[in-house]
Amino acid sequence: MLVPLHVVRVRWRIISLLLLVALGFPQLATSRETALSLTIQASNAKSTLLSIHFPTPQQGWAVGSGGTILKTSDSGKSWKRVASRTTALLTSVFFVDSLNGWVTGAGGVLIRTTNGGESWSQQAVDTQQPLYAVYFPSLNVGWVVGGGGTIFHTTDGGQHWREQISGSTAALYAAHFLDEQRGTIAGALGTILSTSDGGGTWTPQTTQSAVTLFDVFFTDATNGWAVGNAGALFQTTDGGARWMDQTLPCGRTCTRLTDLLKVRFTSRQEGWIVGERGMLYRTTDAGLTWNEGTSIAPVSLFGLSLPDPLQGWASGENGTIVHLQLNR
Repeated sequence: MLVPLHVVRVRWRIISLLLLVALGFPQLATSRETALSLTIQASNAKSTLLSIHFPTPQQGWAVGSGGTILKTSDSGKSWKRVASRTTALLTSVFFVDSLNGWVTGAGGVLIRTTNGGESWSQQAVDTQQPLYAVYFPSLNVGWVVGGGGTIFHTTDGGQHWREQISGSTAALYAAHFLDEQRGTIAGALGTILSTSDGGGTWTPQTTQSAVTLFDVFFTDATNGWAVGNAGALFQTTDGGARWMDQTLPCGRTCTRLTDLLKVRFTSRQEGWIVGERGMLYRTTDAGLTWNEGTSIAPVSLFGLSLPDPLQGWASGENGTIVHLQLNR
């Protein structure tokens, strides 16, 4: 049974801002930042959009509940629904180029397109577990991850999928690969797994926490970030040998810690996080400080894609799509 990402919770004690300062954890920046323009785009959908991906600044995709697949070819000025041939909850979308894309979903659903989404076909994966994330570092090599520690790997563009041994039974929610050999997976119970041999072996890394991690992203081989519920934010500067707890404090205007659902960096210095209640956080100094957080939508945001350093898109509940534009 698929558990919606936004209802997964791990209860945590709220640590005061003064204690965070004393311990040297990152604080929420209040200094003047580059002007950010926000535009709510008309998706013409009411579905919860769990994932969004722009392979280029012009072409983008969003997927979500009820088998929803949306496509834009004009930077989100207009979105159209594409037939997915499924009613499953779709959880992740990834395009390796303008033609080749993959979507994961509940009940072991994995579909792909080779013609830019004009048609979609089912991929044979031997599981009924929900699949939460898909990532292809190249056209032929890719991974999907999901419930119960599920990891599947392909080396022929999805024609065949082979299950890899994760050594975990936790739900795996996110995957990020630097290349065909090096990758990291994150999930429930503070689970972080890494590989340097294309998934031949998966090595557990420790966060010293049982927090649920919803996303992971590396800017290079040594610097990475993982985010999760109740403001959970972990950073590594040594390829995951150590993960430092950088959990964001509540801030002046919030009443409880925010679940952080997606993290992306456009460089080693500049990073973005979106989460529940439409919260957006940004760093320009490699996470030394983060802005206090701004609610950019009245709903939770699950998806985030940044095709270039100056603009990106976030997606969430009720068909919400927000265009982010930096004005420098």
